[in-house]
Amino acid sequence: MIITLRALFEQGVRHRAILGSLRESVPGRLSMPRTFLDAQRAVIEDFAMNKNKKEREFYSLDVGDSTFTVLKRYQNLRPIGSGAQGIVCSAYDQILERNVAIKKLSRPFQNQTHAKRAFRELVLMKCVNHKNIIGLLNVFTPQKSLEEFQDVYLVMELMDANLCQVIQMELDHERLSYLLYQMLCGIKHLHAAGIIHRDLKPSNIVVKSDCTLKILDFGLARTAATGLLMTPYVVTRYYRAPEVILGMGYQANDIDQWNKVIEQLGTPSQDFLMKLNQSVRTYVENRPRYAGYSFEKLFPDVLFPADSDHNKLKASQARDLLSKMLVIDASKRISVDEALQHPYINVWYDPAEVEAPPPKILDKQLDEREHTVEEWKAQVQQ
Repeated sequence: MIITLRALFEQGVRHRAILGSLRESVPGRLSMPRTFLDAQRAVIEDFAMNKNKKEREFYSLDVGDSTFTVLKRYQNLRPIGSGAQGIVCSAYDQILERNVAIKKLSRPFQNQTHAKRAFRELVLMKCVNHKNIIGLLNVFTPQKSLEEFQDVYLVMELMDANLCQVIQMELDHERLSYLLYQMLCGIKHLHAAGIIHRDLKPSNIVVKSDCTLKILDFGLARTAATGLLMTPYVVTRYYRAPEVILGMGYQANDIDQWNKVIEQLGTPSQDFLMKLNQSVRTYVENRPRYAGYSFEKLFPDVLFPADSDHNKLKASQARDLLSKMLVIDASKRISVDEALQHPYINVWYDPAEVEAPPPKILDKQLDEREHTVEEWKAQVQQ
């Protein structure tokens, strides 16, 4: 890496400090070029020493109900979000000279489940490399030994908003279509490596002001290992797929949700019911039958922006895509690959984005492995 004087000035090195180093004992005269190079080398060494110092030293501050102990390179911390998986702050990285997001994992070594999730999130984030997946910039802990080790901080790209905020805005068809396209590209990239996110929802999809979209939060993600039964309980209730709801037995909240689904989309066919286990099928068959509503009634034109002249995107196309996505029977639902070819989406199609090389997960038994909390800590610390 070539460090120019201009870059050094931007790092806070004062011009007069360099000039002071160049002066000879005779007032008013500058030294020869050899002395100038020595002075420049000294400034660079001083910059490198300060940089390394910032990369090793920590400081603490309170953020809400939590205490963040972070490297000194990260300044101006401000809370921007929190959830079951941790607390997130924005910060300015003085080394990279950019704003970043710092996530402090919530009690990562409280028990074996939390410890395994922390390890899995770290491994998966290190594996993925796609423009529509959040990038991991750094990982650190302030603890010096395995015995003390209890905190994990993930440093990521900082985005401007999540979809909870974006969907409140008046978006045209170009932006709606482009956001959907990027979501599908990110999901395809994960699925290509057998990674199932399991918690896709608006708060886990973030956007920049230029409409760039990224998927984040891999705390609940799993690798699609064969023969491994994955619990559906971790999926946020209002974003559970129908097949997940129907696999859960008689949880009251999920049955209420199932009722809302069939009221809107109609009672599924007998072919679909025959795929369910006996107890669930009996329940569904004993529910009132619903014809459902047409998609023109569920999603009338008034809900969509005006048709686009530029890319010829229309409400009818968006509604057609929704009708293919909102299908109870997963075997008849549009796939990610098919959705990327849909007229409402394929105006953005770029093979470099859609067909990007899948992430390589070196640990093929990532989800089958079981360890004690201390063993998981050792794995994370590595």
